[in-house]
Amino acid sequence: MVLLSIALLIGCESEEELSWQLVWEDEFEGPAGQLPDPDKWRFDIGSGWGNDQLEYDTDRPENVSLTGGGHLAITAREESYLDNWDYTSGRINTRGRFEHGYGRFEARIRLPVGRGIWPAFWLLGADFGAVDWPDCGEIDIMEYRGQEPSIVHGSLHGPGYSGGDALTRSYTLSADRFDAGFHVFAIQWDTGRITWYVDDTPFLAITPRDLPAGTEWVFDHPFFILLNVAVGGTFVGSPDSTTVFPQTMLVDWVRVYRREV
Repeated sequence: MVLLSIALLIGCESEEELSWQLVWEDEFEGPAGQLPDPDKWRFDIGSGWGNDQLEYDTDRPENVSLTGGGHLAITAREESYLDNWDYTSGRINTRGRFEHGYGRFEARIRLPVGRGIWPAFWLLGADFGAVDWPDCGEIDIMEYRGQEPSIVHGSLHGPGYSGGDALTRSYTLSADRFDAGFHVFAIQWDTGRITWYVDDTPFLAITPRDLPAGTEWVFDHPFFILLNVAVGGTFVGSPDSTTVFPQTMLVDWVRVYRREV
């Protein structure tokens, strides 16, 4: 289902009218090769994740580490691993470290490129595990197909509107590519409304009125942050002979704000 409620953005408060307080951040400062701060991030180790992904996600610095220049590198590699996998990559999250509801979530990221490369900056409901997906809710702040280097996607998944039926919209970068430089991907999450941005330009807004009839809005509780680079899977298809490895998503920073009262 493609959402056409961009008109809801009209009349939203401007950024100048809002006052924000920083409540969490990671600037990824530290020496090259160091793993991300364990007080802020944990690793998801494994494969598939319900999307037929082809990589095995590890906790090795070869796949996830600081660059020494103030960035986090999540790197997908083509290599034989554990005898069963042809690709490795990384997936990290803040579950149990930082979970927050409402406010502004944003990250400055330079994306990789290539068919079958699937990076994402996203949120999952903190009750994940106690309730099944998609009942916990999922907010995809940024998803991207490496074979479409000028297009990113924002999506919302919940009970009755998930997977191929998620509420979604794409944003196309004019005369440029997301692998050519850094861009800021964000959501502003208010009671009864989530708005998506690329470089402070809004391109999607979703409210409970946009949900399919009979379904539930589940975006009223804390969520945690995820960053990953998948290889293959249902959203992007498999790499082919044109895909060059390794491919790295560089994250300059991640920040979360709440609105000041």
